[in-house]
Amino acid sequence: MPQQQRSPGLQIGHIFGIPIYLHPSWLIIFALITVMLGVQFTTQHPGWSPTERWALGIVTSLLFFASVIFHEVSHSVVALHYKLPVKSITLFVFGGLSAIEKEPPSAGQEFKMAFAGPLSSFFLAGVFFVIWRFGHFGQFVGTMCYWLFEINLILAIFNLVPGFPLDGGRVLRAIVWGINKDDRRASKIASASGRFFAYLMILYGIWLALKGDWFGGLWLAFIGWFLLEAAKETYVQAALRDSLAGLRTGDVMAREIPTVTRDTSIEEYVDQVLHTGRRSHIVVGGDRPSGLVSLQSARHVPREEWANTSVQAVMVPMEKVQAAKPEEPVLEVLQRMQASDVGQMPVLSDGHIVGMIGRDNILQILQTHLHAEHHA
Repeated sequence: MPQQQRSPGLQIGHIFGIPIYLHPSWLIIFALITVMLGVQFTTQHPGWSPTERWALGIVTSLLFFASVIFHEVSHSVVALHYKLPVKSITLFVFGGLSAIEKEPPSAGQEFKMAFAGPLSSFFLAGVFFVIWRFGHFGQFVGTMCYWLFEINLILAIFNLVPGFPLDGGRVLRAIVWGINKDDRRASKIASASGRFFAYLMILYGIWLALKGDWFGGLWLAFIGWFLLEAAKETYVQAALRDSLAGLRTGDVMAREIPTVTRDTSIEEYVDQVLHTGRRSHIVVGGDRPSGLVSLQSARHVPREEWANTSVQAVMVPMEKVQAAKPEEPVLEVLQRMQASDVGQMPVLSDGHIVGMIGRDNILQILQTHLHAEHHA
């Protein structure tokens, strides 16, 4: 690419310039919470009409998810304060997710950014408690505010569980990082803590299910499984940082630079890709590079037009191509690739292309590192 990344869901607006998305899975939890509230209000207030019960259930669910957005925006505001780009906020089946593109560079920033979420939920719990206790706005508003007080309090406390990927895990990581000055070791400790608490949730959920609370137990176990997978991923990321620490792009780049001429047809180019396995090429005109073409670029043109369309028509011009520098840390290049969904980058030195680096190069380094560790 730059290639356009797949949208994380339906965009519903912006806050502080950050796009807010609804993942399709959000509809599941929204429906479940609305039904649960409708049943709860029926039991607690049998005198209410069905319309009143279900309308209040829908409004309460919407305000709950507004609370989740407020929680995530709190993380994002602190990130923006420290000049850390926030790509988006997405609501999905387990709550919310802020896509912050860079890790905070210090333990103090990590702590403030992580703790902002639970703090915001405690704040909302306090606001809804005050409205319920002292507002005197009637039974409907009082019932709604008491439920929102409880759920925000639960959300704040749950997120303080000291294990990745919860906010409490990041708080733990920040504390350990601040004490021992080693962010990679801190990540491993927080990830291990996350796996421990995830297993506890799974076991407790299974126990609840066996005791008769099938819905609550299985749902808790499902959340535990999700947290377990996320904690494992965090551990892998920490191991990746260990493996790539100290490596520069110039150390791992391929010095052979695959090229095609700008008058090559897409059909000829695709045939070359299939024979060589190279997925990105520098397009040259005369003795100068003109752009970058990839197999993904060719897919934008209908198959029947490949023979009569040159790669120049679909290439990314050089001035728009993302490039790396030989002295740039490999980990930073990988993060940029992931953020932009780029598979390969040319490596530039003094304006000249001196090599290519791709995810394949980095994967080979990781495989070699893991193999060496296994036989050490």
